[in-house]
Amino acid sequence: MLIGILSDTHDNIRAADEAVRLFNQMGVSVVIHAGDWCAPFTLLRFKGCKAKVRGALGNNDGEQLGLLETAEKLGFELGHLIDFMAGPIRVAVLHGTDERIVRALAKSGEYGLVVRGHTHETGYEKIGDCLIVNPGEACGYLTGKRTVAILDADAMKVTFHELEVATPHIV
Repeated sequence: MLIGILSDTHDNIRAADEAVRLFNQMGVSVVIHAGDWCAPFTLLRFKGCKAKVRGALGNNDGEQLGLLETAEKLGFELGHLIDFMAGPIRVAVLHGTDERIVRALAKSGEYGLVVRGHTHETGYEKIGDCLIVNPGEACGYLTGKRTVAILDADAMKVTFHELEVATPHIV
């Protein structure tokens, strides 16, 4: 089972579209977004996903009611902290503004995977039997790299992918 993971799109709809294209091409079963979508129009870009979309709200998601209403209309699961099963793996998803909470979830023994964002930096860490994954930033605003992750849930192996987003040419 492949799981597509991204975070921090920050209204970059070109990056959102490219992430959807990559996830559909790779045949992921679940797409997880770890927050900072920012506005409901960004969430709408994910309606083309062939996989189930689940996500967290982030600290820059100003229009949270609109995001929650849009997610409900699209059949996406969205909340501050979500918890679900992806095959045999219990997953927790949060934006991750408080590192202590991220680590406490991993140490709890309840989860095989904790997905977080917020730092805009790619990374993963194993704590006990739990893998923490941060896909970096899909928007590319801070690091200059638009990244997502794909987790092979059978092998618990994560790979990071840089999105191929064309820069618009202004004449």
